[in-house]
Amino acid sequence: MSTVADTRLDRWERLLERLMAAVPYLLLAISTVLSWLTGDHAWTYHLVTLGLAALAAAWIRLMAARQPAVYVTGLIILIAVLCTRGIWFAGFFAFTGYLHSWHLLSGKWRFAGVAATAAISITAYNGGLPEPTPAGILTHVLFTAAIVAVVSLFSFVGEVTAERSAERKRMVTRLEEAMRENAGLHAQLLVQAREAGVLDERQRMAGEIHDTLAQGLTGIITQLQAAVRAEEDPPAWRRHVDNATRLARESLAEARRSVHAVGPGALETAPLPDALGEITAGWSDLNGVRAEVTTTGTVRALHPEVEATLLRITQEALANIAKHAEASRVGVTLSYMEDVITLDVRDDGAGFDAVRAMDSGGFGLASMRKRVTRLAGRFEIESEPGTGTAISAIVPAILKESPGV
Repeated sequence: MSTVADTRLDRWERLLERLMAAVPYLLLAISTVLSWLTGDHAWTYHLVTLGLAALAAAWIRLMAARQPAVYVTGLIILIAVLCTRGIWFAGFFAFTGYLHSWHLLSGKWRFAGVAATAAISITAYNGGLPEPTPAGILTHVLFTAAIVAVVSLFSFVGEVTAERSAERKRMVTRLEEAMRENAGLHAQLLVQAREAGVLDERQRMAGEIHDTLAQGLTGIITQLQAAVRAEEDPPAWRRHVDNATRLARESLAEARRSVHAVGPGALETAPLPDALGEITAGWSDLNGVRAEVTTTGTVRALHPEVEATLLRITQEALANIAKHAEASRVGVTLSYMEDVITLDVRDDGAGFDAVRAMDSGGFGLASMRKRVTRLAGRFEIESEPGTGTAISAIVPAILKESPGV
């Protein structure tokens, strides 16, 4: 709507400019025709008037775009000469003197041009110079001043209107430029957001693959190796093969859930403490290591991402213990506090240099830290060779939204 209105206004402004350019010639033609029709003079007199009018038209055509002061001076002289040829020039063509004096001159000179044109017009209307009396001179001066005031007022209003129009155009131009810049910025942000989304999804998939397929394959390999060693003990061989088969099925199911961005299956059928207990018990049976789960505080349903993060960290910590710690005892503690929830996984195994391990960029530890950092939490590792390991994850206790909220 605004664009249509602006286009219509621009058309009117262009039309007005063309009309203003044609007005001097139109007023000159009207003045000349009326002077010819109403004047009781010989045809030679009219021919001289016509020649002066042609000279005025040529002066406007050729000099208006050049030296303003020279042009306006010549124009006022021509108006004065033509006014001596007929009163109609004072009534019509003299308007050109007002118009061009105001628009082409500046400062006090525009008032001088308007005043000179007004004085000539008043003199022509009065049939000559005023009587050399105080009253006659004062009357002439007052009429001239009144015309100057009226012309200046209307011209000033026109300038203000034109300036407002120009300012509106500048604002529209700046707005259009800003809109184009915003469109470009919006497109750039969309590209960046898309790239960030792709990167985040890649990182999520990498973490999920590590927490499901990698851990599952490691467990399967371990069980199959144990089965090879137990070939002479059929019950033990069968147990290890069954464990490997179960791990394969569970890993496949978790991989499918990861691809579809679905939370861990253990959390669908049980609250977080029970899910951790189930996972820890299964790990304990599989690896023959004593493991206990302790829960403190008031258990409450948390946001699915919070619970999935704590579950995955527990799985990763237990997997690391099975691969590296050679521990005899593991403790998992889940603490519900007012604003945060804390997960601690401790073992009495071989331990390691925690600083060096974090600096080495191992994916398991880095994955746990990223998961916690994504929730604006804090991840800590305490370990030294021969003293066991303690892994702690502290995340905000974001409550699960109730249905319909």
